Amino acid sequence: MPAISKILIANRGEIALRVLRACKELGIASVAVHSTADADAMHVRLADESVCIGPPSSRDSYLNIHQIVAACEITGADAVHPGYGFLSENSKFADILEAHGITFIGPTADHIRLMGDKITAKETAKSLGIPVVPGSDGEVKPENALEIARGIGFPVLIKATAGGGGRGMKLAMNESEVEEAVAAARQEAAASFGNDAVYMEKYLGQPRHIEIQVFGDGEGNAIHLGERDCSLQRRHQKVWEEANSPALDNEQRMKIGEICADAMRKLKYRGAGTIEFLYENGEFYFIEMNTRLQVEHPVTEAITGIDLVYEQIRVASGAGLSVTQDEVVFRGHAIECRINAEDPRTFTPSPGTITHYHAPGGLGVRVDSGVYAGYKIPPYYDSLIGKLIVHGRTREECMMRLRRVLDEFVIDGIKTTLPLFQDLVDNPSIKSGDYDIHWLEHYLADSAK
Repeated sequence: MPAISKILIANRGEIALRVLRACKELGIASVAVHSTADADAMHVRLADESVCIGPPSSRDSYLNIHQIVAACEITGADAVHPGYGFLSENSKFADILEAHGITFIGPTADHIRLMGDKITAKETAKSLGIPVVPGSDGEVKPENALEIARGIGFPVLIKATAGGGGRGMKLAMNESEVEEAVAAARQEAAASFGNDAVYMEKYLGQPRHIEIQVFGDGEGNAIHLGERDCSLQRRHQKVWEEANSPALDNEQRMKIGEICADAMRKLKYRGAGTIEFLYENGEFYFIEMNTRLQVEHPVTEAITGIDLVYEQIRVASGAGLSVTQDEVVFRGHAIECRINAEDPRTFTPSPGTITHYHAPGGLGVRVDSGVYAGYKIPPYYDSLIGKLIVHGRTREECMMRLRRVLDEFVIDGIKTTLPLFQDLVDNPSIKSGDYDIHWLEHYLADSAK
């Protein structure tokens, strides 16, 4: 593999530490960048070099492209790994790095742009043979919204073209709700993304959220690494992910996986990507593609034994994929619980100092987290502080192991979502795998009564 000599990690928290560990194993020097609020973060302590890039505000630090490029020049970093979030899907950032002769460990800027706009992404997916949700052919304007909604059939979902995280998304159950839903979605989209463009899709009643992990070498070779079921969500934010999905059989898995891999071959896609679907009544409907590493990538690593960050670095260096599709083997079952610094009932953020910390261990147990006893969780960023990943030979064994390690996990001094997972692991619907994207919201509402 041609050498990348030094990687700057343009992120923070658990994902920065995850990338750092891959660098260590590969013998590649690492540079941690950090805000003043993250000076004591674990990835900063363990990196070969660190550079402060600004004050606590993300806008002035982790989203400050000029500061990150300057940090590359100061340290001699010849590659940047963006992690997820922040600048990971920013095509301008990828373009600027390329202009400075710095390798962006991710897709091309053109592919980021292509999949970053929801309307263009849907049109592209359709042209590549990926099944899509019935919906508008392009942007929906207030004057044509009702006509388009009637053609699709109610209920319909109005979504921001530049959206994400559930922002700029409104539901219209009937004709009388269309005008207000479109106006509200446009207003929220403009406030959140600086772009008020919206489109419309058929609203599916009880779908699951299934995503396919793909990898391409940029030369027309691509593989899929199976699916992840991310249906347990709160306010469109994933809470619990598992692989394989309890809803799919191997024939369905391989069929949709091959459709996605073939699409990436046609696109000559480079690096890691995730194609997300709603799944209902045996049918898949494309919703978006994320052109980056996902938060939940460890469950795929657990069932395939393939290091996705290593694969990203390998592809970015021009060495191609380390495996072919027929070498990918799925073994067992894996579940990831996202541990957030939040009240488990109200989900109010809970920054503060961790007084005691004990991570669980044992066969098939992995904890991705950058926190430790004495660490102060800053109030400025996402509340995710760690991920618990458990693997077993079967889903039943995985659930048994998860129950044990949740009781063993100790994080004191702040409130976390660990108690929520202790409740979920014993719930009959979760045990059976019988849930959809609305299940958790209903469960939380009923629990609050």
